[in-house]
Amino acid sequence: MACLLGATPAREQSMTATETQQTIVRPDIEWIPSYKVYKERVERLAALNLDRPTTLPPGWPSQVDTERAWSRSDFKSEDEYILTFSEEDIAEIEAGLAYFKSLPGDLGPNDVSRDTFPLPSLGSRLDDVSKTIHDGRGFTILRGLEPDKYSSFDNILLYLGVTSYIAETRGMQDFDGRMILHIQAVVEDVKKHGSMPNSPYVARAQPFHTDLCDVLALYALDVAAYGGESFLASSAKIYNEIAKTRPDIIHVLARDDWPFDEFWQGEYHTRPLLYNFGEHGPGFQFSRRPLTGAHFSPHHPAVPAMTEVQAEALDTVYFLAKQHAVELALRRGDIELFNNFAMLHARSGFADAPGPAGSPGKRHMLRLWLRNEQRMWPVPRALARVSDECYGDNEYRHNAIWDIEKSPPELRIKHRRASCA
Repeated sequence: MACLLGATPAREQSMTATETQQTIVRPDIEWIPSYKVYKERVERLAALNLDRPTTLPPGWPSQVDTERAWSRSDFKSEDEYILTFSEEDIAEIEAGLAYFKSLPGDLGPNDVSRDTFPLPSLGSRLDDVSKTIHDGRGFTILRGLEPDKYSSFDNILLYLGVTSYIAETRGMQDFDGRMILHIQAVVEDVKKHGSMPNSPYVARAQPFHTDLCDVLALYALDVAAYGGESFLASSAKIYNEIAKTRPDIIHVLARDDWPFDEFWQGEYHTRPLLYNFGEHGPGFQFSRRPLTGAHFSPHHPAVPAMTEVQAEALDTVYFLAKQHAVELALRRGDIELFNNFAMLHARSGFADAPGPAGSPGKRHMLRLWLRNEQRMWPVPRALARVSDECYGDNEYRHNAIWDIEKSPPELRIKHRRASCA
């Protein structure tokens, strides 16, 4: 059961086009922002001498003093955050897979757990990884698997078996009940205004954002011929930098008046970008596209615009994330795991190798949304609905769809109205 903090509820109700019929003037802000435009906005707003708070909001810490408040310069080697499986570890994982497949009955991905996928020696080290993700630096890479050795089905089973020792509950990723997503570039990034290929299925870069889960996992079945690097930035470090020099921006980020476009007939909702996760401190939960729109996904004209002050705050977060982020060049077989509330993540654009589908050098990630029921961070009240959609006992989760080879074509080119997608 999710623990709900007593924060002021966000305005969760969806608002429709008929409720907001007015001429909308939007700030000059892009999905992937321009530093020049950002600096000009900072200078322009500073010249206005606005009446801005000079102290932090009540209840917000002056600094987050924790291991997760890092910058990339704090890491001397990638060995500090990579756990490399030994030959013995791989043998144990394969034995766990064999044990699962030997069990009676028609078992599938839903049935993979610590009990059905035993890892008697490796399990304790994976539990330490879970502690690191929830209470330490916030991320880890597991290295050493060779996905080409296994069938598509077995890759999913061993992925679930390993991650069950880190965070065993799996989250639903759309309202069809889809539990795993195949992240591949299978749709050309058409820049024509009004087109809307979904972001997991194109090769374009992705700006810093969060997903809607507790823990995010990516299993690299293959990597691109060029690009596709992953970037992680500490939300605690970003918070500390802003709190130290611009406490007024903390006020802006924590207010519940940010308009999130639902990209469905002009509907939108409002909520904060920054939340206080109890003893763990502040963390972010947002994606830029519902706030800024994009060339492939413009705002409905009835959705309200953010203010210039909000645009400054949003880009402040982005450029601090870019300044402090660590770059992760994943290899084939890597499993990247991170605390979604403790990190912002981004991805560089990439180019796959030529050749038919399934040939080497084509980026293919398996994404899971995970939760550890014992170590999970408390859920702020404003995120309770999203949390329940992903992890709650609802009708959609009962479908539990597991796409084994790839995600279906309709997900790639059509928007599905699902707040968890």
